[in-house]
Amino acid sequence: MNKQYQIALTLIDGVGTLIAKKLLLHFGDAQAVFNANRKQLLQLEGIGPKTAEAILNTDAVSLAEKELDFITKHDIQVLFQDDENYPKRLRNCYDAPLLLYYKGTTSLNHPRIISIVGTRNATSYGKILCKQLAELLRPYNVLISSGLAHGIDAAAHKECLISGIPTVGVMGHGLDRIYPAAHRELAAKMLKHGGLLTEFLPGTNPDRENFPKRNRIIAGMADATIVVEASIKGGALITAEIANSYNRDVYAFPGRVTDEFSEGCNFLIKTNRAGLINNPQDLIYYLGWDGETSGPKKEIQAHLPIDLNKDERLVAEALQRQTLGIDDLSLQINLPQSKLAMILLTMEMKGHIVALPGKLFRIA
Repeated sequence: MNKQYQIALTLIDGVGTLIAKKLLLHFGDAQAVFNANRKQLLQLEGIGPKTAEAILNTDAVSLAEKELDFITKHDIQVLFQDDENYPKRLRNCYDAPLLLYYKGTTSLNHPRIISIVGTRNATSYGKILCKQLAELLRPYNVLISSGLAHGIDAAAHKECLISGIPTVGVMGHGLDRIYPAAHRELAAKMLKHGGLLTEFLPGTNPDRENFPKRNRIIAGMADATIVVEASIKGGALITAEIANSYNRDVYAFPGRVTDEFSEGCNFLIKTNRAGLINNPQDLIYYLGWDGETSGPKKEIQAHLPIDLNKDERLVAEALQRQTLGIDDLSLQINLPQSKLAMILLTMEMKGHIVALPGKLFRIA
């Protein structure tokens, strides 16, 4: 029943993600929002008479019931922000969708997630780079996400399937259709070896304004975003900009200055918005994966320094088990990133931990 109210909360006119999150924080859950009266709604800062009336007079709950029937029939997962299967990296982003719809076989909380994006007008150069990336990343237990569009997106998905890498397509429309239609066969294969993800209800058309929203999911669910080929205007640069705003790593392949679809990549590198990748192996260095594969690892049993305080000891114990970024470390030891950043800096200055390329940390 709560899924119905969670879906309904996203269907109220004039209630966006930020207002919905404020309502949930105040009332506790989605059903309680719809059970609230006018006086209770107006007591909440930022909720005016117009918004209160929209909540009180909406038919969103009955609409959500019909949507839930379709969703259940077609084996679509409804992932609310507090669900265990909701992408944890995306959850940390300030504008993360309240609700996601997912169909697939792989976890959206894979240990390593890379997004690959680029132009819809991919050249042979870009397609070769996608092939080389997939072949290189195969041993590293990675999930690749992209946007299922023509060009670089499709090339990345296809090369992942060839290399046996799970791949997720993030879409700007509902899960009742595939756009572009030419990728129906590709999408069907991805459902068996990855999945399809969207924030849009079934029945939603692939309207132009949906794709920037789609791009923030691609950027937010990944540890790093790679731009293979891109013009100076287009979705790939938007995705890179969003990834930077989330404090995520962005990398780009350079190209000839005369090539239209390398212009965007060259701009990202020139303006320090992306790290330069001369060849796919550079990515492994940047991310601190040198010498690592998906095989079994020997557990490090280093002796912890005796001068660590309580929080520093939590950090050290977590980093003994694996190399981590600040997002994952914050989730594991339940410390806010603002506090954790200062702890990491102090421990690095004391020589207890080492900062690696890709904003990762390991025990010294």
